[in-house]
Amino acid sequence: MAETDVEAFWDQLAAGWGTAFLAGLRITVELSIGGYITGLLIGGLVAWAKLRGPRWLVALANGYSTICRAVPEVLMILILYYAGQQALNGLMASIGFGAVGIDGFYAALMVLGIVQGAYASEILRGAVLALPKGQIEAAKAYGMHGFVLFRRVILPLMVPFAFAGLTNLWMSILKDSALIFVVGYKELISTAMAAAGSTRMYFSFLLFCGAIFYALTQFSNIFIKLIDGHIRRWMPRLG
Repeated sequence: MAETDVEAFWDQLAAGWGTAFLAGLRITVELSIGGYITGLLIGGLVAWAKLRGPRWLVALANGYSTICRAVPEVLMILILYYAGQQALNGLMASIGFGAVGIDGFYAALMVLGIVQGAYASEILRGAVLALPKGQIEAAKAYGMHGFVLFRRVILPLMVPFAFAGLTNLWMSILKDSALIFVVGYKELISTAMAAAGSTRMYFSFLLFCGAIFYALTQFSNIFIKLIDGHIRRWMPRLG
């Protein structure tokens, strides 16, 4: 960009678009964290259903994972956001209640969580299947069962196997949070588009938006490496 373009861009940020980008950044981070946690919870339940559930529940869990992974995520977001609200209001009307106004933030959070839950379920299921069977049998022989077995043996053992996949899932949802702009929710992409459309400085604002996502990714990488260092301490040294 020319020097005059850079000055004009910073003037636009100082005039109010900088505050709008901060608000969009906050929404993006909150959506990503909330959607990630929701996806882990859903993924954990679906993984349990696939591993321990009855036949009909296994089929239901597999169908959920297949659909969410086969259908483009932007289409899933549109379907879940609009059709989900319509179905809920239809249900409320059928039992004699009025339409329910769903907060856009929580609707977007649930949509991201449902989509990401399908991927999380496969990561967690694979981690459980990779566990050394001998250690689990030994824990059972010592009288560990149920939640105690999960907390003291299964969870510490499965974390190293699941960590790489779960970190990739975080990077994915950080970018997928931008897809929420297709339903009109205000986050970084929608803020950048609004700023670019208002000022006709498309290149500057879209480049600035990309730089913010890049900074979020680099910050996440630093945090992930710190966690990975702690996890590797639990794992036995080979050689």
